[in-house]
Amino acid sequence: MLLENINHLPVIKALYFNGTVSCAEISKITGSSIPNVSKNLTELIEAGIVAENGFASSKGGRKPLLYALIPDRFYIVSVAIDQFYTKIGIVNLDNEFITEIEGFEFNLYAPSTTSDGLVNKINGFINNSNIDKNRICAIGISLPGFVDVEKGINKTFFKDAGEGLRDYIAENTGFSTFIDNDSSAIALAELKFGIGREKKEMMVLNISWGIGLGMIVNGEIFRGFSGFAGEFSHIPLFKNEKICSCGKRGCLETEASLILIQQQAKEAIEEKQPTRISLDKNGNVAIKSIMTEAKNGDALAIKLISNAGYQIGRALAVLVHIMNPQTIVLSGKGGEAGKLWLAPIQQALNELCIPVLLDDIEVVVSTLGNNAQLIGGAALVIENIDQISSLNAIQVHN
Repeated sequence: MLLENINHLPVIKALYFNGTVSCAEISKITGSSIPNVSKNLTELIEAGIVAENGFASSKGGRKPLLYALIPDRFYIVSVAIDQFYTKIGIVNLDNEFITEIEGFEFNLYAPSTTSDGLVNKINGFINNSNIDKNRICAIGISLPGFVDVEKGINKTFFKDAGEGLRDYIAENTGFSTFIDNDSSAIALAELKFGIGREKKEMMVLNISWGIGLGMIVNGEIFRGFSGFAGEFSHIPLFKNEKICSCGKRGCLETEASLILIQQQAKEAIEEKQPTRISLDKNGNVAIKSIMTEAKNGDALAIKLISNAGYQIGRALAVLVHIMNPQTIVLSGKGGEAGKLWLAPIQQALNELCIPVLLDDIEVVVSTLGNNAQLIGGAALVIENIDQISSLNAIQVHN
């Protein structure tokens, strides 16, 4: 049979995001009746997509039967792009990476970086993975810039894709493709698999070359009217006359970003300031080196992170007064420094926020690690499972 029954899709989505659950739990998640869910589960078991997976514990009475997706029935290709580096991985239906994650330099600002180049990297990775292409259901791509999710267009990068990056990738790989902003993808990962599972009002900070923001409002990703909400990096916070990457002056990014930390570390090394941070063979400083040395107690590395963290906290204070979030999650490439961000950010919040607004807010480091963006790219595919044309071409067992 073909997986073409749209009634099956909410059940698949519920199982992907919630793992092993009972029929009653799926009914609660999807809003469908227990008889309908039971019927769909039976059909999905017959199709070789779902399996019975033991019994739940019970305080009395009959133990409910549990169900789970068969992990290797379908696969998702996830592509996580930042301004200078890209990672690709393949995820199964148990949200596990089944291949080595491939990372490579991919400078979005370089004239030589094209949509064709991205397609070649994706196709090459899939071919080298030795994965059965008939089991790949879709590709999820997360990347910086102004991303129109509905139209599949990135208004900042890959303009050579013509009508839209999403459709260009789909046409040249043969797989349904979905794209989203990197910070929104990270927020989606937190919502479905991280701290956000228990939170409905949350701000997820993407500490990277810029500072992005994904917002969870009433348990859903908040995108704003045009879909571009979360450009936290470009809050005009300083009168420093420094030109931001957006072309404006005094944005948060000019005083708090990994690019700035990298520049400051290089200047300090050239000035012979004491530090274990070192220049690479090209005379540059790897941001990973700064994060690592900070965790190892290097005074300069800690100072750079603390200074940036305090400025981030100043900007967050503005949003706290507007959004009144339950939780602020620190993620992204810079999240590797972990708890070193917490004290300076909290200090700024304590100094600048009305105390009653801070009473119930917690600032935490993501538990998803540095693959949050890849996890979010895969989650993006499942969120849009009803739009995956590839599913209608995938043969499943009777």
